[in-house]
Amino acid sequence: MPQDLPISKTAQAVQPFHVMKILGEAKALQAQGKDIIHLEIGEPDFASLNCVHEAVNQAMQAGLTHYTPTLGLAELRQKLSDFYQRFYQASVPPAEIMLTPGSSSGLQLLLTALLNPGDKVLLTDPSYPCNRQFVKLLHGQVVSVPVDASTTHQLTTDLLKTHWQTGIKLVMVASPANPTGSVIEQSELVKMAQFLSEQNAYLLVDEIYQGLVYDRPAESILANQNLGENVLVINSFSKFFGMTGWRLGWLVAPLHLMPVLDRLGQNLFLAAPTLAQYGALRVLEPDALALLEQRRQAFQIRRATLINAMHRAGWTINQPQGAFYIYWDVSNLTEDAEQLAMDILWNAGVAVTPGKDFGDYKAKQHLRLAYTTEPARLEEAVNRIVTYLSTR
Repeated sequence: MPQDLPISKTAQAVQPFHVMKILGEAKALQAQGKDIIHLEIGEPDFASLNCVHEAVNQAMQAGLTHYTPTLGLAELRQKLSDFYQRFYQASVPPAEIMLTPGSSSGLQLLLTALLNPGDKVLLTDPSYPCNRQFVKLLHGQVVSVPVDASTTHQLTTDLLKTHWQTGIKLVMVASPANPTGSVIEQSELVKMAQFLSEQNAYLLVDEIYQGLVYDRPAESILANQNLGENVLVINSFSKFFGMTGWRLGWLVAPLHLMPVLDRLGQNLFLAAPTLAQYGALRVLEPDALALLEQRRQAFQIRRATLINAMHRAGWTINQPQGAFYIYWDVSNLTEDAEQLAMDILWNAGVAVTPGKDFGDYKAKQHLRLAYTTEPARLEEAVNRIVTYLSTR
């Protein structure tokens, strides 16, 4: 494009995913015939369930390929309401549920509904990078709270109060979190919500890894009684439900926000993908959920495999409680984790994500590893890294 044709300053300010550089290099090495172990991308390696494919085929054969209402199929909203009641003992009316094209669209809708230019959103550092970019796209201000292993890289009520500023409209947390896999206890989430209610601010909880927890039951903030009207939730059919490419998520919001969310959805995307919604109806059935539980158990085995291998290598690892990530402190190995990630890729054939993708605080000291491949490959990945580091 000619350099004199304009691009908005807002768009220019959006930062790229640095992991995509790693992925591009990894693909190039694979094209040259090199065996690469992928621990960089946060996507389950399991295909979506066959029963989902069958349900979608049936929907196509029946001609169910037209637009749905912007809020989503009524039967899917009801089914999600039933799912919350059955699995989390949470009373979530269908009228407070909206289907979206991925959870990112749900986040975009909620931020657009709430933020005026200059409004502040409090986030942790590290956290999922798109959250910051969405705030900036809406000309909001990010209030970044550095967190470390002392709080399992999570926000606490004490930290929230310490970093509180006038003008904060929204606080975003994730449990389980990306990149750390850590969980916020329900009692802590409730305290945050209560404090924010007193400040006339919202709490948005990202629960997209909700079903992928280990050594503890899966929980939702929505199961807590007496929550105020300031609690928002985004979720997704991508991670636990294994439907990444179907691009379907949902949000839960109080009734007073639903009309504006409906109106925004009509203008931004009209409706979530119809066929994906029919697939989601099927994936919420008991037999499908039983298969997903088997996959959760497989991830738990992978977590143990990777952590044990890293411990044998002499590396100290904080065990994540959920998701499928390990946030590895490599400060004893390097002063530049991004360069170390490239070195590990080129010399060991293992692709990992640099901490730079998730913020600035101690980013050069961390790598994220995704245990989204089979245990034998995880063992091999650690052995390759050990061999490379021993020869540096």
